[in-house]
Amino acid sequence: MTKKIKAGVFGATGYSGQQLISILLSHKEVEIDFISSSASVGKEFNDIYPQFRGIFSDKLISFDEGLERIQNVDVVFSALPSGAVFEIAKKALEKNKRLIDLSGDFRILEKETYEFWYKTEHKAGEILEHAVYGLPELFEKDIKEARLIANPGCYSTASILALAPLLRTDELVDPYSIIIDAKSGVTGAGRKEEMALLLAESSESIKAYSIATHRHIPEIEQELSIIYGERLNITFTPHLIPMKRGILATCYINAITFCSDNDIYEIYEKYYANSPFIRIRREPLETRFVTNTNFCDISIKVDIRSRRIIITSAIDNLIKGAAGQAVQNMNLMFGFDCGEGLSRLMPLIP
Repeated sequence: MTKKIKAGVFGATGYSGQQLISILLSHKEVEIDFISSSASVGKEFNDIYPQFRGIFSDKLISFDEGLERIQNVDVVFSALPSGAVFEIAKKALEKNKRLIDLSGDFRILEKETYEFWYKTEHKAGEILEHAVYGLPELFEKDIKEARLIANPGCYSTASILALAPLLRTDELVDPYSIIIDAKSGVTGAGRKEEMALLLAESSESIKAYSIATHRHIPEIEQELSIIYGERLNITFTPHLIPMKRGILATCYINAITFCSDNDIYEIYEKYYANSPFIRIRREPLETRFVTNTNFCDISIKVDIRSRRIIITSAIDNLIKGAAGQAVQNMNLMFGFDCGEGLSRLMPLIP
């Protein structure tokens, strides 16, 4: 019998952390060694999330104790907010452990760019060069060899996967015309007490927020620029919608030569032919089609009148946009089946 790898989880009680625990418990190759949450030290996990009673009752340990326990595990997951992961990253690399960080602390390649957008000092600039951007459909080879994975943001995942195939084409689109209109459920803001996230404040309403200032803008621009080979700027506007989970990103890019829906579908179907968690759909998308799954659904429409290509993508922000993608990255890093722990997830029934 193959020995299971051991995993430690920081930030276990947030929405992404809770989702990560759920997936790891169903993963046949992983044993959870410790879970940490500074706000809930000493509590059992199932006291915070009663749905885990009879399933998982490990006690939450402090941040400092978690740092000490890193030496006992094979992989560390951090679902802590940005700015809280630097010490974990240094310790993990020092102990030659693999780290998958779900925050934005290692997604941006340039320290100065990170500090401009995140409005805080990057306290681990010396290890930025070790970070690999963890989008499996695009960077599988690098992920397999990585010791530090920057798990992509949720909006970034939906947007980059929607646009990447077109930026690989030759003289078909104008890459400087990209506009992204994205909408997310309230869990995308994290598990915290905030007036704007209360049911009475967010229900029966929709709002745009962080217009031209959202932290995923430099991340999306960085990765799309790498794919295209030249520096790109995008227009990105996120919206908060009154539902718990899910992201729908509608991306617009101008065509510079005539193309049909079928022409673009052929490009996408070929590009993602070996990507089991990408589904190219010839129908309008709904977030409920991907809720509680690790899929990214993509649909395409060419507006011949305006010569604009419209690509829509849908993901579950807590799974493909966070915890599921983290496990997908872990599977690549340790040579597991890419769908282990993820393939049995099924869309939630309304």
